[in-house]
Amino acid sequence: MPTVAPPPSPALREQVRQVARNRPGTYRMIGEDGEVLYVGKSKAVRTRLLSYFRAAEGEKAYRLVREAVRVECHYEPNEFAALLRELELIKRYRPRYNVRYRRDALYSFLKLSGGAAPRLFVVRQVADDAATYFGPFRGGRRIVDGVRELNDALGLRDCAQATPIHFADQVELFPIARTPRCHRRDLNLCAGPCAGGCTAHEYLRIVALAHAFLNGDGDEPLRRLEARMTTAVNRWDFEHAAALRDRAQRLQLLRDEFARLREALENLTFRYTVPGTDGDDWVYLVRRGSVRSELPAPRTRSDRRKLDRVAREVFETPEDAGTMVSKRKVEEILLLSHWFRTRPAELERTAPPDGKRRRKSSIAPSEAASSHRDDERGICVAPSSQND
Repeated sequence: MPTVAPPPSPALREQVRQVARNRPGTYRMIGEDGEVLYVGKSKAVRTRLLSYFRAAEGEKAYRLVREAVRVECHYEPNEFAALLRELELIKRYRPRYNVRYRRDALYSFLKLSGGAAPRLFVVRQVADDAATYFGPFRGGRRIVDGVRELNDALGLRDCAQATPIHFADQVELFPIARTPRCHRRDLNLCAGPCAGGCTAHEYLRIVALAHAFLNGDGDEPLRRLEARMTTAVNRWDFEHAAALRDRAQRLQLLRDEFARLREALENLTFRYTVPGTDGDDWVYLVRRGSVRSELPAPRTRSDRRKLDRVAREVFETPEDAGTMVSKRKVEEILLLSHWFRTRPAELERTAPPDGKRRRKSSIAPSEAASSHRDDERGICVAPSSQND
């Protein structure tokens, strides 16, 4: 016989009715053994929780109210604050009923590994390691093709991380002749750090050129391809010139992706004033897609001076203006991008870092409504659901 799900606990429903309030906030649904089963947020917590008891069989809410034994609520001054708090709690507890923020396969990142001879390759997740990450991007095939061209143009290795490295200036007790471990060295597509093809300094200079290209500070890879293309044309080798042209175009597409990402991150830099439910308005200082500080909206001249002082610290402190990201910032960048993309009117509440003039919306409503049309342009159009 099919298993019949137990009814929801009357005590749980009564707890929600007695304790939960219709204010913005977060809630945690706790299991019998103390496990945090689910973290959610709402601009009206009590209404959201009571709706769980009306869920149809097979829905996640239906299973939750039958497994949870208690609910813990925490209230915030506004829905935006609740959204930030929800993300913090999900990252802390990683509840098994929360599926948002686990959809890493939607995005890709470029990873510049550590080690004596760093590699540049595409990954699906940002790890807590010493590597440098760029992203997030959508449209993985285009990114993979561009990275391959970048590696070939500059001579970065693409072999396994564990491949032994032997630089030309590496001192050895018994020097031996080494052969490259793949064909890329013979084709002049790799500097050959595995076989003494370059010194450590020469290889790190190649890494620096790749880093500069990705951050928009140099175009050495394109210059090299264009010079080879010109040579091929002068030799009347038009077939080879056309192949080089196609490689340059793939490399240009990669640079364009990075330019769009840099612009998107810079567009997510502003002061954001959010009205509170009880008049307790807050100002959030957002830089490159992450909230760096939050303060009560100023009411006095002293409050305004304090806000301006904190804003100067947040916005004027030097930091990398490129496209590097850290694991702890990726999810917040995606979250804020989605918030403003789906709520373009909220951009009218933002102001430039100096706070002296109103900021015009940089995301038109027509763009916000057409995310599927441009669903390969990174964080500006990263689709996600407000509810799991």
